[in-house]
Parts: sequence; C-alpha cells; structure tokens
Amino acid sequence: MLFPKKKIELEEGDFYLTPEGYKCFTEQYHLKRGYCCESGCRHCPYGFNKKVKK
Repeated sequence: MLFPKKKIELEEGDFYLTPEGYKCFTEQYHLKRGYCCESGCRHCPYGFNKKVKK
C-alpha cells in the first residue's frame, strides 16, 4: 500500500531518544501522520501487530 508522503513538522512529544540514541516516535506522532506504516512501531495507535500474520 503506497501513501503520498507529507512533511510533518516535529513538535515536543512526537518522539523521544532511546538509550541507544535512536528516535522513537510516540502515539501522538503516529496519529498526526494519519496512517499505519505496518512496520511494527512500538507506539502504534492503529493496532498493527507484526507478529500476527494477516
């Protein structure tokens, strides 16, 4: 499924840095983006579970 990418300005609360130094996007950011990328994101508000095959 292809989605047109739109530029989303990052705001406070959209992500945090993991102990390893990676950005981890929050539920707030995913809702602002507006769709599920089906990558198994840690804070996915859309209920996608990579371990469950569809």
